[in-house]
Amino acid sequence: RESTERIRARVAQDGRFRLVADVISFDESIRKAILYVVGNTVVCEDLGSARQLCFGGSQNPRSAGNEDFSIKAVTLEGHVISRSGTMTGGIFSGDKNQAGRWDEKASEEMRQKREALEGERNELDRNASTGRQSLGRASRMQELKNNFETLQTRKEYAKTDQEFTRKSLAEKAILLKSITRKIPELEEKLAAAEKEIETLNSKREVAIAEVKSAEDEHLGPFLAATGLKDVQAYEQATRESREEFNKNRRALTEHISQLEEQKNYESNRDLKKPIKTLENRLKSHNKKLKAAREREEKLKSEGEVVKGAFHEAEAAHEEALGKEAECEEKVKALQKEFKEAQQERIQVSKAVSTEESALEQLRGKLHETLQKARVEEVELPMIGAQNDGNSSDEEIDGEDPQETSQPTQTTLPSGTQFSQEYHPKMVADRNDAAKIDFSGLRSDLKQRLSDREERTVRKDFDEKRMKLEAELEGIAPNMKAQDALSAITEKLKGTDADFQQAKEKSRKAAAEFQKIKNQRTKRFMEAFTHIDKSLKTIYTDMTKSSKHPLGGNAYLSLDREDEPFLGGMKFNAMPPMKRFRDMYQLSGGEKTVASLALLFAIHSYQPAPFFVMDEVDAALDNINLRKVCNYIQRRSQTDFQCIVISLKDMFYERSDSLVGICKDVGTNSSRTLTLDLTQYDKKRALAEEKAKGNRKRKERATQSEGGEPRKRAALPASPATTVATQ
Repeated sequence: RESTERIRARVAQDGRFRLVADVISFDESIRKAILYVVGNTVVCEDLGSARQLCFGGSQNPRSAGNEDFSIKAVTLEGHVISRSGTMTGGIFSGDKNQAGRWDEKASEEMRQKREALEGERNELDRNASTGRQSLGRASRMQELKNNFETLQTRKEYAKTDQEFTRKSLAEKAILLKSITRKIPELEEKLAAAEKEIETLNSKREVAIAEVKSAEDEHLGPFLAATGLKDVQAYEQATRESREEFNKNRRALTEHISQLEEQKNYESNRDLKKPIKTLENRLKSHNKKLKAAREREEKLKSEGEVVKGAFHEAEAAHEEALGKEAECEEKVKALQKEFKEAQQERIQVSKAVSTEESALEQLRGKLHETLQKARVEEVELPMIGAQNDGNSSDEEIDGEDPQETSQPTQTTLPSGTQFSQEYHPKMVADRNDAAKIDFSGLRSDLKQRLSDREERTVRKDFDEKRMKLEAELEGIAPNMKAQDALSAITEKLKGTDADFQQAKEKSRKAAAEFQKIKNQRTKRFMEAFTHIDKSLKTIYTDMTKSSKHPLGGNAYLSLDREDEPFLGGMKFNAMPPMKRFRDMYQLSGGEKTVASLALLFAIHSYQPAPFFVMDEVDAALDNINLRKVCNYIQRRSQTDFQCIVISLKDMFYERSDSLVGICKDVGTNSSRTLTLDLTQYDKKRALAEEKAKGNRKRKERATQSEGGEPRKRAALPASPATTVATQ
């Protein structure tokens, strides 16, 4: 980093740059501290010159050399360019327009715009009366209304700012007059100081001449003898020779010490013992070498034997490989035969399974046909039935009614019975089928039919059967038709009564639903209106300050006011001196303040017993944190209880009590610490009451003496209202 003096010398060439240390006033006793704080900060006229200074240019003082500069630039408009190159702050033309400098012309334009908007609103109201209002128009009207309120707020702020500027201008004019009056006096002091400086300079030159003449008088012979010009040259030559002598002596002393240490080390070394150790190691190595050679000869003889055995084993291995290849060929052939036999067995098993399945189906069809014939009392033609017809009729007539009805109670066998050839029911079915006479069938029906042909034959038989049944029904009239008609008529009357009753219930249910729906909408709109109104007041109270006395603006809007539950809801907040933006474009602190305002507004509709806030101040700076603390403290004096979990000292200062959680090392568990701060408020209140009593006594004493008492306003106590926990 370059020194401050070098930077001052470089920026002094351009009148647009000044060091901050040169433009601020401070006491000389704290000069080092001020220089440490401001460092190499440079004040620039505008942002362009600051960029030229920090980022380079043809006239840039930083480009004069190749040194690495570390300069922080600050402009008169408030822009800051840090040493790392980041830019913050400043006032742009857009910000000035936002701040607003309203004049009569602008007010007239806004008035005309308001009249135009009012005319448009009246037109919209007329459209609404005729039912032609489009969707979203109500939200647009609400948005325009909010924008108008925002412009009114900015207008009030502009008037306040204008008044403040006028007062400030008057103060500056008074200060300028005062400074102008002091200028002649300061000029006189400056002239007197310059005269005094000239006198002191002349005295200094006289003193220097006297010192030089004294040196020439006393040291002249010595200088003439040595050939030196003055005493300083002599002292410099003596100092250089002394330093060189000391340096050489120190180097020589170190070299001598090193040689003495080396000599002592060499003289104290015992060389016989290492030699003896090396001889012993040599003998040991010779013995090991002899043993290794003997072992090598032995291993060579053993290697020859192993080589012979290896060759024999290799030959046996090749023979075994040949036998293994023959066995593998035989195994492959056997495996191929086994696979073929297995595939043939699988095919045979599939064929057997198919035939068995077909046989089971035929058994099932046979059983179903016989069972259906028994149930429907169909007389099947039997072999020898014509000869024994009379006897069979007699047998049938003489049978017990329970026995004749027995076939109708027969249940179908399960699927497992069809697969059992010798099951009793299957045997009975075969015996019954053997007695049936098929001679009356057509020749084509005696052949085995496919499924399609069987369906066609069944369809033909069913059509014939249905035709015969219809003929029978036409021949035999239904005697119960009148009774059936009466029953159906009564049933129709009962159904019509049920229908009318259900219709009446539906109408009542629809009316009740509409009533509940209207009540729900009414209650929702009451809550929404109250929360919206409270939100505007609360957000204004939380954002206003001495610089922004009017605060910000926040509001809620519905997408569909006629059907609020079919649309969404929008929450918009405009901090002081900020234009309209969506919520996601606000900073973290602004979002936190807006969220707390909405929370407090909801609380105002149906208040809860207390609040628990967990580190809501994480994204707040000190200014917004102070606003939130003040609002909570003010509200808690009337209808508000709050427990705040925080790490900020500002909450601690304004709380009623503190609860801290820490770790107890002894028991390895949590520990709670509490502190009641109201006791200090009581002490302060007692002190204030005591002071108030003393003032009253003094006032009474003053009144008794005939003097007028002085009125003095007592500062109200500000009790802490929140509970901060850590």
